[in-house]
Amino acid sequence: MAPLSVRDFEIHSENFSPKHQRRLVEALRHCLKQAPLFQPVTPRGTPMSVRMSAAGTYGWISDRTGYRYEPVHPSGQAWPAIPEVLLDMWRSLVPQARLPECCLINWYDETAKMGMHQDRDEADMTQPVVSVSLGDEALFRMGNQTRGGKTESIWLRSGDVVVMTGSARTAYHGIDRIRPNSSALLPNGGRINLTLRVVT
Repeated sequence: MAPLSVRDFEIHSENFSPKHQRRLVEALRHCLKQAPLFQPVTPRGTPMSVRMSAAGTYGWISDRTGYRYEPVHPSGQAWPAIPEVLLDMWRSLVPQARLPECCLINWYDETAKMGMHQDRDEADMTQPVVSVSLGDEALFRMGNQTRGGKTESIWLRSGDVVVMTGSARTAYHGIDRIRPNSSALLPNGGRINLTLRVVT
């Protein structure tokens, strides 16, 4: 896989073998029993095309009152712990960073996408963002710190891990589309994206 030329952006393909991906999916099933997927809406009330949940001390919420981190699921239930396999991966890839306080769990069906956006709701922008792809392939687009301008795209496959640090940490990025039936990992198809972040 040819890397993008964006500075401070890396893709790692060796972290999760198919066997480890299946184990991670099973761990996520336990997380979602405690904190089920929900349908977020934008502050304008428009439903997002992804469904989401989270693990860790905080979860990221989007609703009519805005974008923010909350210590509990919309049901009032505490978020489950981040699976240890993800914490081990974090320690291996970004050993200088503090441990993540949120693992955002996004579920994409074959029609879902994520518009170009920045991750800017965290207090310490020096900490990295690490993202894991599971299931169907997704066309990932990376820009820069300002909206518009040149972007680059690459297909993320199941097991790929994206690490964003430095200038890439606040760059605009998004998912343009999903490639249906490109992975057999999830019985009903689709894609799971796990994004680990330090919140405070």
